[in-house]
Amino acid sequence: MDRVAAGFWGAFFCTATLMLVISLAAFARSQRRVALMAGLTSLTSAGFVVAYLGWLPIEGAVEARVLAHVAVASAVLLALMLMATFGMLRQRAVGRVALLLLFAAAAVVLLAGWMLEPGEALAISSMAAFGVGSAMLVVTVRGARRGDRGGWSFVAGLVFMLVAIASLSWIALTRPTAWPVHAVAALSGVAYLCVIAAVLWARYSYLLELAEVMSHGPSYDPVTRMRSHSETGQMVGEAFFGRGADARPIGVIAICIGNLYALENLHGRAAFNHALFVCAGRLRRCVPQNVEMGRLGEDGFLLLVRSPARLDNLAQLAGSIRERLVRPVTLSTRSDPAGLDGPNTSWVAEAGVGVLLTNTQVRPSHAVATARAMARTAWSYPSRLAFFDPASGQIAELLPGDTERPGPAGAATASAA
Repeated sequence: MDRVAAGFWGAFFCTATLMLVISLAAFARSQRRVALMAGLTSLTSAGFVVAYLGWLPIEGAVEARVLAHVAVASAVLLALMLMATFGMLRQRAVGRVALLLLFAAAAVVLLAGWMLEPGEALAISSMAAFGVGSAMLVVTVRGARRGDRGGWSFVAGLVFMLVAIASLSWIALTRPTAWPVHAVAALSGVAYLCVIAAVLWARYSYLLELAEVMSHGPSYDPVTRMRSHSETGQMVGEAFFGRGADARPIGVIAICIGNLYALENLHGRAAFNHALFVCAGRLRRCVPQNVEMGRLGEDGFLLLVRSPARLDNLAQLAGSIRERLVRPVTLSTRSDPAGLDGPNTSWVAEAGVGVLLTNTQVRPSHAVATARAMARTAWSYPSRLAFFDPASGQIAELLPGDTERPGPAGAATASAA
């Protein structure tokens, strides 16, 4: 191997070593699953590269046989790590079938390799490793399209990994190889490790933050990373009185989650905090930048929309919020960091959303109380959405046809309410 190729592989092994050190640091902070994933990724990648570069103390037919087994073992470990990351192993029926197919395919490839010449066995095993990576690429693309955390990052990482596998297989089958092939393989390996490290770091920081908020509870602002209760009152005051006495339209959306206290009674305060943390995160991701948010009591949130154009704009926002909040979530019932990532109970938020289009001449406390009453009333409606109906003069279910009512009339009626 010439010096240029050695330099590229030096960068790869430095990256793998750094990732291993980071995994040990994560293990010291009790994030054992994250540490295991990072450590196995770095060690498996480094071992695969060492074997395929011909640095093992064996040669000839024996080396080809060993490389064939290394390729199959690496492919199996890769598939297991990705299945664990995407939660496939948590679903026992799906995980059992996936594991059975994976190990059956590995056994077939190994048996077929022993019936062929060593070089042919190496080629088949390398193709099998590439095939497993391609299958996992399809799985990650589907997960990314569903909105899985880190999905598209994993897709990019797997693309780099497939390029590295193809390049290393070419190196192993056609030694000696020109340095550009080594450069492509090494740089692809570095990119793969960097992407996986970034995804795992996001997962690691998420678990650290979750452990922090679950230990402090709702009195600790990072539970929702929103305004605290007192700051929410200040936000409402500024929205209603911050621009003089002129009447301006303002949208008030209240969200109340009806089954948080039942969750606390069944599974404890840690599960309550986890559910509140997840709901707040989903809310932040689906709310536009021009909407102000804050806490509303122990079980709700308050959104203020300055100068909304029409009621249907508020209705669309409320509908998207409700759709995002009612997605199922797997909650942890243990507050220790080592157990946060383990599934314990599945939970769906019973979220009611109240939509009020009013103006700044209404008393802020009255507007907030009305919106909150709407949100609680919305628990009894199939759509879980409620608004003030100017025709009947009372709270009613918010349906698509109701959004066609003009804003000023609804605002005036809400003011009289």
